[in-house]
Amino acid sequence: MSVTIAASGDILPHVPVLNSANRNAGGGVGKFDFAPMFADVEPLLSRADLALCHLETPLSEDNTELSERRTFIFNSPHQLADGLRAAGYDGCDFGSNHTWDHGLAGLTSTHAVMDRAGLTLAGPAPTEESADDVVLLAAGDATVAHLAYTYTIRNNSDPNTTVPTEAPWLRHALWAAVGADGIAADAERARKGGADFVVVSMHWGKEYVLEPTADQRAVAQDLLGSGAVDLILGTHVHLVQPCETINGRHVLYGLGNSLSNQGPAGTNLPAGTQDGVVVEAELTRDADGTISSTLTYQPTWIDLQDHRIRLATAQTHPESHARTVAAMESLGEGACDAQVRE
Repeated sequence: MSVTIAASGDILPHVPVLNSANRNAGGGVGKFDFAPMFADVEPLLSRADLALCHLETPLSEDNTELSERRTFIFNSPHQLADGLRAAGYDGCDFGSNHTWDHGLAGLTSTHAVMDRAGLTLAGPAPTEESADDVVLLAAGDATVAHLAYTYTIRNNSDPNTTVPTEAPWLRHALWAAVGADGIAADAERARKGGADFVVVSMHWGKEYVLEPTADQRAVAQDLLGSGAVDLILGTHVHLVQPCETINGRHVLYGLGNSLSNQGPAGTNLPAGTQDGVVVEAELTRDADGTISSTLTYQPTWIDLQDHRIRLATAQTHPESHARTVAAMESLGEGACDAQVRE
């Protein structure tokens, strides 16, 4: 039994991204079209058995209180979900430091919008009754569980266990609270519920820092080394971080930015904030139950003129391509057996 899983990094539509989506839709109040931004990566996403993204912002059901310039409180139009679906995604996770940007109402709205678009959403749940639900996705002849955890709910700078008083069940979505043992227990419950493979999305690390933290590496070692989890997808730092192969499985410590307005022009942000990757992991379960993985990746680069996600190759965007390859291999020779798509 085998399954191919495509995944990408942060979907973080800043106001200039919303402006581009509005122009794509021909202008007008409340009109947005994100699909053209994903046109170049759609073939990569659609050919996989399963494609997953990281949704960084809440989604508004009625397109009110959308993101404003120069604030760190985000809210995206509901058409973003349609754009993700058109791009080939099957589901996303919503565990991040912006999960609570619009409180419980924003969390509830995001789940509703994604559900209407036919997309699953892993991570923080809108009700106590749904907090223990596991996202199970049919992928080829396999069933894949998608779990997701974040380092914070209230946009703190460091991993913590603080949750809003009106939503105490969100503690379950904090990896600092549940630890690797709690994640492993969730993975085991998912397998008992029918999952053949378990994928975990982790919002972790230090923003704009290439190297994974000690926490990142320890949690990855515990989860992959024990066989509790089959693939880890890391987000948050807005840079591509390295890959590591552990026990025949892969952790992507940081998938970079998939869609955002971040870049070095007029800011102090590194050039790598325009970089991302689309990874394709093939997970295989042998007759004896042994799971192994192969991984390829396609570097991407965000064109900030129209916010289209471009395929970055050594010919088309050589500087971005070189940064991403160097980042993926930065733990040293033999640390990760992933292959770059040329």
